[in-house]
Amino acid sequence: MKKSPIRIRKLPLWGCTTALVTALACGGAVNAADEGLAAPQFSNAVAFDVSPPARGLSKANAAGPHVLDGGLINIRPDRGPGVTNSGFSGDGALERGAARIQSLMSMPTLPAPNLTFEGLSNADNLAVLGFRVAPPDPVGDVGPDHYVEMINLVFAVYDKQGNLLAGPSSLGSLWEGFAVDDCTDNSGDPIVVYDQLEDRWILTQFTTRFATGMFYNCVAISQTGDPTGAYYRYAFPAGEFFPDYPKYGVWTHSYLLTSRDFGVGPAGGYGISVYALEKRKMLAGNPDARAVQFFLDSDEIPLSLVGDGLLPADIDGTRRPQDHDPAPIIGTMDDDYVYGAPFDGLNVFELFIKWRADPVASLRLAARLPVASFDSDFPCAPTARDCLPQPGVTEPTRFLDVQSYRQRPMHRLAYRNFGQYEAMVTNQSVEARPGFAGVRWYEVRRTDDGYSVYQQGTFAPDDGVHRWMGSIAMDWQGNMLLGYSVTNATDVYPGIRYAGRMSGDSLGEMSLGEGVIINGTGSQLTTSSRWGDYTSMNVDPTDDCTFWYVNQYYAITELAAWQTRVASITLPGCTAKED
Repeated sequence: MKKSPIRIRKLPLWGCTTALVTALACGGAVNAADEGLAAPQFSNAVAFDVSPPARGLSKANAAGPHVLDGGLINIRPDRGPGVTNSGFSGDGALERGAARIQSLMSMPTLPAPNLTFEGLSNADNLAVLGFRVAPPDPVGDVGPDHYVEMINLVFAVYDKQGNLLAGPSSLGSLWEGFAVDDCTDNSGDPIVVYDQLEDRWILTQFTTRFATGMFYNCVAISQTGDPTGAYYRYAFPAGEFFPDYPKYGVWTHSYLLTSRDFGVGPAGGYGISVYALEKRKMLAGNPDARAVQFFLDSDEIPLSLVGDGLLPADIDGTRRPQDHDPAPIIGTMDDDYVYGAPFDGLNVFELFIKWRADPVASLRLAARLPVASFDSDFPCAPTARDCLPQPGVTEPTRFLDVQSYRQRPMHRLAYRNFGQYEAMVTNQSVEARPGFAGVRWYEVRRTDDGYSVYQQGTFAPDDGVHRWMGSIAMDWQGNMLLGYSVTNATDVYPGIRYAGRMSGDSLGEMSLGEGVIINGTGSQLTTSSRWGDYTSMNVDPTDDCTFWYVNQYYAITELAAWQTRVASITLPGCTAKED
């Protein structure tokens, strides 16, 4: 087994200690495009085999994560600083479109969903595993004939009418009998992505047990375009740091991965890892597939630069980036937060890799882009997770987690190549009005001249409803759909809604108003307050027009009876793209 390149370090007080730190964080000048941030560490997969077909997997597997109230299982205890709210600092993207949004809300022009169907739920965890969990981490993706959904701690395959084809099966069952036994645990934080360039499915989870002195990223890639079939199974080493909150993306010659890494020993330590996995060999089922890892160590890199996570680009559409173009990786920063950001902005990194016999890779900071002011520091109490009210819930300890305080964009960083420019869209939860959550969304463009924020907006109509935990994507015409959670204290139970815009509409506006995927009819009563921690908006590869979205909601008031709903929606005037 390859020895981990990562040293365990104590998490320091933020400060200016190196030339790069001084230049970026303390006012000095730096040519970001020329600065390497970390040395590449190459490794091979430490284990490989082929799974049985997913359609025949067993539906029970033991697990032992952390226990919350009422026997509820906590998948991943929260890590990171607790923050005292410093008051509302305003939102520069809300003010420009607030009146327009209010007028659109009275005359919504969004189409209703093409269909919705019931996805996985905590009842599936109880049936398959014998216990329930929080949070759900709902995620999915769509292919030509299937929709695959993963949650903590099970997954399933559906046809595109919502009929169940495989599962629900435990996450660990996908790796049953695998040489790295840690992967057979039901550890969680799953991600599924469909690679439409190759017609393959990638299903993943992290490991938590650290039994061998190593953590792993467990990656399964379908042998064919059928997600109910067999998978090539890989375990890639993650070193001695726990690879929290992993996020994956599809690139031309690599699968991309980022994680939020915590040292598990008494010395602690913190950083962000950025990986590329060798796509060609994984597609072929080659056991010698390689990975490259860049560890952005908080001892050496300002926390404002890496925050609480980075998002890798994930290709939508069939138009590829130019061969060997670097992959964008994006993070967010708030100048009112304790990490000491110089301004509200987006940090854009570029990952370059050539998978040759002697591979070459680099990670550089390509741009720091100022954005309209936003406030990510939400007034939560008594803990940092007790944030958003629900009907019938009077104890703040049972309020819902907004997660805006985490300095990171929300899944996905949806990438699309339009020829003259490349576009990426993502979002984050913010305090849009005093004490009210909204969704800040961005379109970032890359041209020969570099990166720029082409447009941005904060969707938060002044109607007393919190909107948060979003995901956004763009169809082939440049139209956008944004999905998110909703709640308030009186009559809006936790449910799922969406907003949209057409490509030619005024910049910075979700100009089509708001639609409903499903209205909640119950509230969550667990004092863990966990919600999310992410959702997924994806685009159907068959027409490059139809959006598919999955999120959680409540139908009954109960400790943790969360359910998920999957919806497909097509914006007006979008017709199937002809290749």
